[in-house]
Amino acid sequence: MTAQPLHVVIAGAGIGGLCCALALQRRGIRVTILEQARQLGEVGAGFQVSANGSRCLSDIGLGNEIQQLATQADGKQIRLWNTGQTWKLFDLGAESVEQYGFPYYLIYRADLHALMVRHVRERQSDAIRLGAKAVGFTQDAEGVEVELENGERVRGDVLIGADGVHSRIRRAMFGESDAQFTGCVAWRGLVARDKLPPHLHANLGTNWIGPGAHVIHYPLRGGQLVNFVGIVERSDWQVESWTERGSIDECLNDFKNWHHDVQRLIQGIDQPYKWALLSRQPMDNWTVGRATLLGDACHSTLPFLAQGAVMALEDGVVLARCLAAHRRDPATGLLRYQALRMERTSRIVRGSAANGERFHNPLLADAAEASRYVDSEWNEDSVRQRYEWLFSYDATTDDVVGGLNASVENQIQFKEFEQNEQR
Repeated sequence: MTAQPLHVVIAGAGIGGLCCALALQRRGIRVTILEQARQLGEVGAGFQVSANGSRCLSDIGLGNEIQQLATQADGKQIRLWNTGQTWKLFDLGAESVEQYGFPYYLIYRADLHALMVRHVRERQSDAIRLGAKAVGFTQDAEGVEVELENGERVRGDVLIGADGVHSRIRRAMFGESDAQFTGCVAWRGLVARDKLPPHLHANLGTNWIGPGAHVIHYPLRGGQLVNFVGIVERSDWQVESWTERGSIDECLNDFKNWHHDVQRLIQGIDQPYKWALLSRQPMDNWTVGRATLLGDACHSTLPFLAQGAVMALEDGVVLARCLAAHRRDPATGLLRYQALRMERTSRIVRGSAANGERFHNPLLADAAEASRYVDSEWNEDSVRQRYEWLFSYDATTDDVVGGLNASVENQIQFKEFEQNEQR
């Protein structure tokens, strides 16, 4: 059994890893974050944080600053790819606070990342180690030892693999994982507000839907920027990387028959990036002994429900609460975390894939059929069914104590891990 204070090693200083670190620090637990990059930074992109995520940001002590940093959307709308016909999806703004207790934010990823880094370092100056690439680990009954690429080893009581979709910690635990190309390529880019006509300045999240493709855009930094994401079905690009550059002409070609508003958005992008969307089946286990996974490392999802980053925020808060509740038996805390998170995250992964089919339905090719389809798929009851359970979830009140003891299954997994290491 481990006595206080607990020391948690986190592989990866992305949004999920930093959220977990802040949640642990607020509960008096020391962290060491191993980040492979030699300089901290985040890709220039936006993401949506619904009430279930902004509740987590409040829990880790960022609530007041986030209000100044993020944009609060007034609502979301659906638009048809060729005619621009518009349907209201749901109200946000004050209504999100009234219904769920917290705002719906539109956040520039780099801004949130920088804020998190500052708070982690203010609470513990040596918490983040740069140029520290975790490539594997060993563990015993007392803790974990993480191996870095330079041969150095870092000891801790617990290891959290928050190192993304290509997680080396997951690979060390379970071997290579299979990913299937979805047949979709994603485009992303940022557009300066002054490059767009006034009607595209609305403080709304807009989802354009069409046969074989869809586009999402929304304001960032108080409306000074617009975040653009376009998903198109094509099979000739299968590189899964957020940093691969594309061209304006190629992006325009993918949406060549779309409404002129979509064309204007693409033409205003400074530098578009493209990446292949790969899908992975939800894992049925992501914990072995004193090591576990978080965020994209264990439940990467397609970007069709706007919950990928939010799931990582939820993971971070629940995991920290579980470890705080089981300080003397962290292996049990990790199992409790997994038990609380697995069903919800698997449901989100499946729901996101289903949304992709909904956004790209062939019926959207015809305006009359499209209108009937939207009325069927995005009526008030359908929208409530798809989103209510997402937004109302509270990661800060899950029962982290439970009745769970370290299970036989976990001990078997731990023995298998040890045997693989010996081989």
